[in-house]
Order: sequence, then structure tokens, then C-alpha cells
Amino acid sequence: MYASNAYNAYKTNSVNYASKDQLLLMLVDGAVKFAKVGRQAIIDKDIKRSHENIVRTQDIFYELMATLDVNKGGQWAHGLMSIYDFIVRRLIDANIKKDVSIMDEVIALIEDVRDTWHEAYKISKMTK
Repeated sequence: MYASNAYNAYKTNSVNYASKDQLLLMLVDGAVKFAKVGRQAIIDKDIKRSHENIVRTQDIFYELMATLDVNKGGQWAHGLMSIYDFIVRRLIDANIKKDVSIMDEVIALIEDVRDTWHEAYKISKMTK
């Protein structure tokens, strides 16, 4: 019981005290995790679990889209918005069709997005 409460307190504090950059990394890490859980649930024929995790992944990308400043980010931000939009649309397709191959395609893209943000974070820390 104590370990569970301590872990929950740690998670809450991690989010409450994280920088914007760290929150973004947490989001993209979560997107990979939820997408993989959703994929496995499709394989396991667990429709409810697959739906819940795919929707969680979509929600993360909706949040990323809502917070992306395309006016300040210019061409790069517009390109990123297109990638996020594509990922969401493919997640919707995968969820409707319960298609593992679509999930494989999307997971690879989500991992690329995650890796890009992690690399950008490392570079930004080196230049500060």
C-alpha cells in the first residue's frame, strides 16, 4: 500500500514540476506506450482495451496539435502539424478496422516523432 502511494506521489510530482520540454517528452513517450498497448490488445482481441489505448494515443496527438504554434514555428511547424494530423487519422483507421498493420505503420511514425523530440531536447540542453 505504501509503495503504491509513494509511486503515485512521485508520478504526480514528476508532472507538476516538469518543464514544458520534459512534459512534451513525457507525452511522446506515453504515445508510444499507449500505441503499443493498443496494438497488442488488437492481437489479443481485447476490443475495449485496444480502443481505450488508441484513443489515449490520439488524445496525446490532439494535445500536441493544440499546443503547436504554427505562427512562430513557420514551415517546420506546419510540417509537424501535418505529421500529427496523419498519425491521428491513421489511428482512427486502425481503431475502426482493428488493423495491426496500420498500428505498425503508426507506431514507427510515433517512435520517429519521439526520437526527434528527445534529440531536440538533448541539443537544446547542450546549447544552454
